[in-house]
Amino acid sequence: MNILMLVVRRLFHAFLLILAVLVLNFLLIHIAPGDPAEVIAGEMGGATEEMLADIRSAYGLDKPVIVQLGTYLGKALQGDLGQSFFYNAPVLDLVLDRVGATILLVLVALLFAIFVGTLLGVIASHKPKGLVSGLVTLISVIGYSAPIFWTGMMLVIIFAWAIPIFPISGMYDITLSDDLLTRSLDIAHHLVLPALTLGIVYLAQYARLSRASMLEILGSDYIRTARAKGASEISVYGHHALRNAILPVVTIAGLQFGAIVSGAVLVETVFSWPGLGTLAFDSILARDYPTVLGILFFSSLLVIVANILTDLVYRLVDPRIRTGG
Repeated sequence: MNILMLVVRRLFHAFLLILAVLVLNFLLIHIAPGDPAEVIAGEMGGATEEMLADIRSAYGLDKPVIVQLGTYLGKALQGDLGQSFFYNAPVLDLVLDRVGATILLVLVALLFAIFVGTLLGVIASHKPKGLVSGLVTLISVIGYSAPIFWTGMMLVIIFAWAIPIFPISGMYDITLSDDLLTRSLDIAHHLVLPALTLGIVYLAQYARLSRASMLEILGSDYIRTARAKGASEISVYGHHALRNAILPVVTIAGLQFGAIVSGAVLVETVFSWPGLGTLAFDSILARDYPTVLGILFFSSLLVIVANILTDLVYRLVDPRIRTGG
């Protein structure tokens, strides 16, 4: 199967999956307890039964769930995710305004975790019983065991109190110039701690995985053959071993993308990062169903796209692999 056919097939599967996600998310949200009409009325300072009925009628909440689902799917397929109860704005605009910050945070954290974790795993595999390998294993166990919010709080204490070199909240400083370079550097400065917090947990997993994978491959017959033919250690590690050892890391990265997006919710809350996580937190508290559905839809979309990209990267890393599923 060539790349084009693979992409077309994956996009068709993605469309069916998105439909299933829309239906499942809608039903799960409506099963949850709570009446959004009462929340809206609470924001207004209270309301009579007649006013509550008017609110339900205005937002279509008085119709049967199956009718609401049909209306929601019809509009969603046309790009209309509804109107936010809480923000009184189109959900699509709210989500598009925040999704960029979440994608930036997740991508930087994921790239940091993959590159640094794989590098540590390769270094540790060189002398598996040495001091460096032991340190990498210890760091991996601590990083993997520590909860994300605890890691975030520790980084805040260290870099806001002991060594105050990184900002601990927000995405940029509004008092600085809007110049592109200044703004970019400012965002990168604010991104360090959130990306480190999110990346450390997954870095530990990739370090352990790449170390184990490298140790297995370095003991293979073809590696012994390469060494017998006089290949240098750099060639053995970089050309022969790492290319195969990276495949499990790519697989796990694709499968874990959903978990990383979920972890971003906690990180954004700790660091007041203006992404989908903070929007989801506020929307859930406000029983803002349309906004929560919109966030769940975009989060699912990110995971589906990540899985498609994983399949493509898999083929680029090792063209011998034929993805037929």
